Amino acid sequence: MELFDVLIIGGGVVGSAIARQLSRYRLKIGVLEKNLDVCYETSGRNTGVCHGGFAYDPGSLKARLCVKGNQMMGDLAEELDFSFKRCGKVLVGFTDEERARLHEVMEQGEKNGVKHLSIIEKERLRELVPTVEGEFAMYSPDSGILDPFMMTIALAENAHQNGVSYFLDNEVVGIHREEDDTWTVSTKHGELNASGASTYHTRWVINAAGLGCGVISDMLGLTGNRIIGSKDDYIILDNRLSKLVPMPIYTVPSNTYMGIHVSVTTDGNVLLGPTAEDTEDLHWYGVAQKNLDYLYEEATKIWPHVNRGDYIRTYTGILPKWIDENGKIQDFKIEIVDDVAPHAVNLVGIESPGLTASVAIADYVIELMKEHMDLLENPGFVPVRTGIKKFAEMSEEEQAECIRRNPDYGELICRCQKVTKAEILEAVRNPLGVHTMVGVKYRTRSMMGRCQGGYCQMRIAELLEKEYGIRETELEYNRQGSQLFFGTVR
Repeated sequence: MELFDVLIIGGGVVGSAIARQLSRYRLKIGVLEKNLDVCYETSGRNTGVCHGGFAYDPGSLKARLCVKGNQMMGDLAEELDFSFKRCGKVLVGFTDEERARLHEVMEQGEKNGVKHLSIIEKERLRELVPTVEGEFAMYSPDSGILDPFMMTIALAENAHQNGVSYFLDNEVVGIHREEDDTWTVSTKHGELNASGASTYHTRWVINAAGLGCGVISDMLGLTGNRIIGSKDDYIILDNRLSKLVPMPIYTVPSNTYMGIHVSVTTDGNVLLGPTAEDTEDLHWYGVAQKNLDYLYEEATKIWPHVNRGDYIRTYTGILPKWIDENGKIQDFKIEIVDDVAPHAVNLVGIESPGLTASVAIADYVIELMKEHMDLLENPGFVPVRTGIKKFAEMSEEEQAECIRRNPDYGELICRCQKVTKAEILEAVRNPLGVHTMVGVKYRTRSMMGRCQGGYCQMRIAELLEKEYGIRETELEYNRQGSQLFFGTVR
């Protein structure tokens, strides 16, 4: 019987950060992820902002871990080769009441240890963001933007590089504590036992299940955590507008909501959102027309350059919020409860700023584990991971040399994003074994341009079919059961 030292339930950005940080030690680690890739839920459906840490209550885990995560992001991005820009962020206001609120936010940020915050007037605001509307703003120069897909993938690939086993398409359906205080975890995938589930055995369990944290917490015996979703709708605009948004633009936040943002991705697309509606349905990703209209109306108040002709697509993210009996949103819960679930770390309500704080959260988890066990350092740990080199970002000389070495660099598959066959094949052959269309999309930005795959999608599908030796009817777009074809097409 194979026995893991640690099984992590959830392979999103937090689960993969924990896996990567734990691989610094001599441990046999496995990650159980219910989806076909590591960034199909909350980790890949957000604004991609590296938060400063001023929006959270002083003394909270959200504040402490966000500030730490922000401070380490530059070095992390360099080590793991994902896009990060410390471009700053402005929160713009118009009235005396909003000015007073921004002073409160700034004071809160300073208590949290956030550096370099300031209130700026209209002239300075226009110097930073010439296209913005507003009379004044709070400026956070240490905030930034990052690629949430590639950050999550990079953490997972580096963890895998350091010996962590990833088990995709493994939704946990049961957890049982054995008499020797080990755990048996059952999933819907793999070699099935008599009860119709596959099993994994481990000394430690870590609940990093994101939207599923409440369900997994219940399985561990840690009941009573009420989880609701915050459904966040967004609009993506054409990257021709990227020069008009040099940094994220926020409205003045309330006590519970940061308001509508006009942001920019590391690849230049402009984002409008989010809407932030409470929901009990943690699986519905549709976007209502009324929400698109609301985003348009609110965004144009601070950035009057929204044109519906620049819409590329919409998307939704859902954040897991842990609330009390009165519906008040709670802090992150990261706990070990020895008398109920020994050798288990339970993470509940890891919503925003979970992306920014992910590695800081991982380090905090390890601190808790060290109080219960000795961890020996792994002398072979490799902190560096190299991503897929983007042909579109190379100089002409570099492009020519790549084509000379590998002719596949000379064949463009995605015209909008200038992605070559060589890049697509490298993504198809990814270390985690992901073989969905969206898995290739997130790793290369193919199908993310103006035509949204109208030109390249069929060619990518053909490459996946050939590489994995699968029929067209077996090819999945992103999730289980998301087949693109029901037979041969021309």
